[in-house]
Amino acid sequence: MQKRILLVEDDHDIHQLIESQLQQDHYHVDSARDGEEAVALFHSGKFDLILLDLMLPKINGMDLLRHFRESSKVPVLIISAKGSDLDKAMGLGFGADDYISKPFSMIELTARVQAAIRRATLYAETDSKSAEPPVISFKDLILDLHSFSVNVRGHHVPLTSKEFHILKLLMTNHSRVFTKEQIYQFIWEDDYYGNENVINVHIRRLREKIEEDPSTPQYIRTIWGIGYKMGD
Repeated sequence: MQKRILLVEDDHDIHQLIESQLQQDHYHVDSARDGEEAVALFHSGKFDLILLDLMLPKINGMDLLRHFRESSKVPVLIISAKGSDLDKAMGLGFGADDYISKPFSMIELTARVQAAIRRATLYAETDSKSAEPPVISFKDLILDLHSFSVNVRGHHVPLTSKEFHILKLLMTNHSRVFTKEQIYQFIWEDDYYGNENVINVHIRRLREKIEEDPSTPQYIRTIWGIGYKMGD
């Protein structure tokens, strides 16, 4: 079945270039050139990937990303001229799955798109066929693999796709210490090039959501010089 991509980009030339490349790669592309149009298209059907510019008219990209994450775990790949570490950290922290800075090559974009869709498809297939128990618990933290929901101390906690899978990795191997490189390779399924900031942002956001006191975490412990594990 043809994969469906929502392309949100207001620059006419870049939009046309990306749209043409994706169509050549046999993707179905729905195009939005401002934030309001993106919201309308997002709610009109199911997408396999969203390509999202940050600097958009009417509704900016960060606000759009937060809106998407309220109801969907669809992979989001940010494409932006705002390529600072802070911008990348904010995008990933708000729930983006990947970030590519302008200018970029079509070869790199195609590879990132394929990798993001492949990961999402693999997760869906794994979860549907897995023999794992539907619920994993650690202390008063409960992870429901069927509904992709998390409850902490009796309260529902919304997580992004990456946050959910990082927590799942740690909870299903609660006695094991994972290095940042291992977490990146397991969750992103890509080579690790010292992308510590990506892992740091996701762990920090996870702690802010599940820990009573993120500065003194009881669930996700830091093993200094090594990595992370579930707390004893």
